[in-house]
Amino acid sequence: MTITRTVNAIRTATVKRRVINRDKLEADIAFEAVRVFAESGYEGASVATVADNAGLSKQNLMYYFPTKQALYQRVLDDVLDEWLARMDTLADPSQEPRDMLRAYIQAKLRFSREHPLGSRVYAMEVISGAPLYGEQIRQRVVPLVRKDIEVFERWIDQGRIAPVNATHLLFAIWAMTQSYADFSAQMELVLNRKLTAEDFADAEKLIADMVLCAVAIPGASDV
Repeated sequence: MTITRTVNAIRTATVKRRVINRDKLEADIAFEAVRVFAESGYEGASVATVADNAGLSKQNLMYYFPTKQALYQRVLDDVLDEWLARMDTLADPSQEPRDMLRAYIQAKLRFSREHPLGSRVYAMEVISGAPLYGEQIRQRVVPLVRKDIEVFERWIDQGRIAPVNATHLLFAIWAMTQSYADFSAQMELVLNRKLTAEDFADAEKLIADMVLCAVAIPGASDV
C-alpha cells in the first residue's frame, strides 16, 4: 500500500510538472507573439517568426498553438484578462466617485505603460472591425461596461455627480488613457524622446482633473 501511494505521488508530481512546464512555454510563446502581432498586424504576422523569436521550430510551436488564429486568440485573451481586471475597480458604488475615477484612470494608464504592445494588438483588432475577436468582446467587455455605466447612473440619481452621458464619459476615458499606448510613437515624435514615468504621472493628473471637472456638481466643493 505504501509503495502504491508513493508511485501515485510520483505520477501526480510528474503530471503537475508537465502542466507547469507547458503553461510556462505557452506564456513564453504568447510573450513573443504579442510583439510580432503589434508590429505586423494579424495578416502580416508569421508563425515562423514567432517560433524563431521563442527559440522553437515552427512545428514545435504549432503543437501548442495549431493555427495562427489560435495564437492570436491567446494573445488577445491575455490582453483582455489584464484589462478587465483593472476595469473592474470602477464598478463599486460604495466608494466615493472622486476616488474611484482617479483609481480607474490610474489603472488604465498603468496598463498602457506596462502593456503597450498588447494594447496595440487589441486596438488594431477593434479598428479593423473585430473580425476575429468580436464575439469575445461582446461576451466579456460589454456586460462589464454596462455594469460601470449603471454605477455612473446611480451616482447621478443620488446627486453625487453631475448628469453626464455615462457611456461617452467612459469612451472619453478610454481614448485618453489608451492613446498613451496605441499612439505613443506619435507622442514620442512630438516630444523627441521616449515617454517617461513623469509623463504618465502628468497625464494621470490632467486626465483625472478634466474628468472630475466634467462630473462636478455646480456649487459643490467636491465630487
